[in-house]
Amino acid sequence: MPLDAIRFRPRYFAAALLLLTPQAAALDASALPAATANAMAQAASPQAIAEYRFRLKQYLEARAAFEQEAGAYWNSIAEKRRGRNAKRREHQPIALDDYVLTQPPVYTGPKRPVNPLPEPEPERPPREHKAIPVVADLLQAAAQQYQFKPQRPASELEFKRAYARVAAAAGLTREQAVRVYSFETGGTGNYDVQSGIEHGGKRAISTAIGYNQLLTTNSVELIAEQGPEFVRVLKEKAAQLFGAPRQAMDHKIDVLKRMVAFAKSVPDEWAEHDRLANTPQGWAVHAMVLDIDVGPLLQTHKLLTSVIFARIKGYSRPLTAAELEMMNLTGDGTGLDMVTMPQAMREQVPTANFFQRSGYERNPVAIRNNTVARLLAVTDSRMDSNSNLQGARDLAAAF
Repeated sequence: MPLDAIRFRPRYFAAALLLLTPQAAALDASALPAATANAMAQAASPQAIAEYRFRLKQYLEARAAFEQEAGAYWNSIAEKRRGRNAKRREHQPIALDDYVLTQPPVYTGPKRPVNPLPEPEPERPPREHKAIPVVADLLQAAAQQYQFKPQRPASELEFKRAYARVAAAAGLTREQAVRVYSFETGGTGNYDVQSGIEHGGKRAISTAIGYNQLLTTNSVELIAEQGPEFVRVLKEKAAQLFGAPRQAMDHKIDVLKRMVAFAKSVPDEWAEHDRLANTPQGWAVHAMVLDIDVGPLLQTHKLLTSVIFARIKGYSRPLTAAELEMMNLTGDGTGLDMVTMPQAMREQVPTANFFQRSGYERNPVAIRNNTVARLLAVTDSRMDSNSNLQGARDLAAAF
């Protein structure tokens, strides 16, 4: 799920250079009440103003030079990525020189100086804050859109056992399931844990929920691609039920069929599924991660699709939990790029090769662990530590 790169825009620096003129300083001062402007002007001596303008010029020149260097670097990252993709389409081997082998440039120039004169606040349009739905919102959407309430487990252990049965039957190993759970939830997360609302957090930071942290878009995509198989599984369960339980299961199957039709109403593309995911019906689909019958199927297939993807691409060796997590975190194509890399190359290839600039600069883990080998090692280390916690131990026992 790539993020847009931050690009160098020279006009920003041209606009900033206007601050170097006396007229700009006068405009700054006149924008404030007279008493405030006079006080500020008295506090800012001509020497201080001259020093500020000199240092601002130095800063803008250094920053422009850095942006030019960084822009060239991230363009080369994108160019190498396109080259690797082309090679893979032609079934050609990937070599070390198909990656950028230097680390991203880091700005080391002067900081932006503080203007001794008052600056008018720029007018900014009000930002639209898109609400992140939480479990209560998902349940409300399911009730309103489908007249359905997910069947919640009687206990956390019940959900863990259901997930373990489904995962094992699908071919996931206990090590893969437990260690990915340990990484994604910190080794203590419940089946309904949401990103941000964990370990004392009070505010959701994404729609990611559950053992493998499915986003709303993951749920819509999986229902579109795997929904008919999920319906078949539920029909097999329904055949063993009678009375009220059978009626409840039949209703769940009917709802799931309607969700499948909704998810299949657009082309099988991430962007299209993401559009559906940000609607009340999409929220209702995501509520299925909480259901004792459908939730384990969704959590399992979130990982299983990566295993199948690797197999289709000719990678027959079983994925380690850390390798599977790379695919879970970065997407199958990008993750497989790292997974298929020999150890000697992993030691040399920077993690920057697998990010857009904006995503990389907001990812301190990728910056600190700046080669593929180091990123996989820190992932394994966190899995080792968290696997000893009670939630992970309970999940391991469920297998």
